[in-house]
Amino acid sequence: MSKGIFIAGTDTGVGKTLVAVAITRALVARGLRVAVMKPVAAGVIETPDGPRNDDALALARASNVAAAYEDVNPWLLATPASPHLAARHAGVVIRHEPILAAQRRLMASSDLLLAEGAGGWHAPISAIETMGDVAAKLALPVVLVVGLRLGCLNHALLTRDAIRFQNVPFAGWIANKMHTEMPLADSNIDTLASRFGVSPLGTVPSGSPGDGKAPPAWACEVAEKLVSH
Repeated sequence: MSKGIFIAGTDTGVGKTLVAVAITRALVARGLRVAVMKPVAAGVIETPDGPRNDDALALARASNVAAAYEDVNPWLLATPASPHLAARHAGVVIRHEPILAAQRRLMASSDLLLAEGAGGWHAPISAIETMGDVAAKLALPVVLVVGLRLGCLNHALLTRDAIRFQNVPFAGWIANKMHTEMPLADSNIDTLASRFGVSPLGTVPSGSPGDGKAPPAWACEVAEKLVSH
């Protein structure tokens, strides 16, 4: 396995955080020091330590590498909206330098870094850049989470093409059957396996809980495959 992975998704709400947390726990269970990062997050909750993002906190709880919150989540935006709009509302411009500086610190104290994107691959972060540009700058292989719902084939194939276009390494994909399993879910998985030329690293069963302490079997399977590559 390389020094880390970037968890991308076919859209918002497809289970990126569920997958990222579960894989982090599975890798930690294998004895690895796993740092985590949510480079850009929009939407905050109030905590005793100040404003935080709930996805970033979930990742931090799964990690076994102590890190400053500002490294786990370099860009925290209050408004729950597309990152470029949330940044505009906050009067800031999302830059790569704080993300890359945090990446260096996290990787120096860990065996690997797991980073989770926000929204889909082309979710804008500024007037001209997208979440895909963040992934390209981090230079980590991408694991794509495909939320199995109506329209997922189009979203997944377009996202795979976009990853290829930006020359970002593709480490595989994960099929998430979501809260309610769609009709013909397994046939959709077969279609994507054929089009991608590779079977999914794992399949998240329908109705999987979000933040269990023990890694589920599917996440352990994914971790095994990632570590062995």
